[in-house]
Amino acid sequence: MTEPPDFTRALLRASGAATLAVAARNLALAGVPVFPCAPDGKQPITPHGFRDATTRVAEVATWWSRTPEANLGVPTGGTSGMVVVDVDVHGRADGRIAFDRANRAGLVGGWALLVRTPSGGLHAFYAATPGVEQRSWQAAAAGVDFRGDGGYIIVPPSERVIDDVPTRYEVVRASADRANVDAAGLREFLDPRLEPATLRTGVEVQGTDVARLAAWVAGRGEGERNRSLFWAACRLAENGVPTSDALDVLTTAASQAGLSEREITTTVRSAYRLVPPAPRSPSHPDPPTSGVRSAGWFERQRNPPPVASQRGRDL
Repeated sequence: MTEPPDFTRALLRASGAATLAVAARNLALAGVPVFPCAPDGKQPITPHGFRDATTRVAEVATWWSRTPEANLGVPTGGTSGMVVVDVDVHGRADGRIAFDRANRAGLVGGWALLVRTPSGGLHAFYAATPGVEQRSWQAAAAGVDFRGDGGYIIVPPSERVIDDVPTRYEVVRASADRANVDAAGLREFLDPRLEPATLRTGVEVQGTDVARLAAWVAGRGEGERNRSLFWAACRLAENGVPTSDALDVLTTAASQAGLSEREITTTVRSAYRLVPPAPRSPSHPDPPTSGVRSAGWFERQRNPPPVASQRGRDL
């Protein structure tokens, strides 16, 4: 089996090249396939895009002799031996926040190279997992994309024009690490496919409200996530949702917000100790549904109740 190229060393050497043509040649010589993209842009300028990437030095030299200012494109995944977590900062989402949460959760450590992009984002390079296909994906709401098999990345010393200023892709840090990244686990963390738990309460409308609660908790930021989780758990407790079901629903959501499993379990159980379930009459064993669809128990108490046990945590 052919050993994958040492992309870290190759990219570091290319980043310091005097011209883009020299950088492209250095990458090809190091065994990293490369192809030309539009000057100051990202669009491939070969007929088949990243599928035209090659390590044939003569072909690479011909491409850059025709377009000396062409940016450097490198396919990601098994072809090059590297995958990239692409952190964006433009638009509504600030991917740096999501990347930091993922880092604290132990999902994005072990990168080999960090590259600052012209728009202020970040590319974190990892070794591709041998023998495993890792397809590219996007988590747009989180501001993070994954570049794996079927994708490509622009590498230094390429540049783009941002606000009329030519700005380079720039290596900011290199590491001796050459770890793999769990792309599937990262995607689930950043963009979970939340599904309402199958509740044993027999009240169908609660499934809808539970989904809303879960999505709301998942979106809480630092400084409000503990109190918000506690408030959501109180709503579930008031409506007779079993503790085990509440934990099933809220653990995934609160983990996405950045809380540890231990914190989540402690907070949910505290809510259930404090808030007794809604009383049920013998003739109405389940919580009443009239009026729930228009307002619902999700609408009760807009603000989390003050709880002494939560004071000093996550503020």
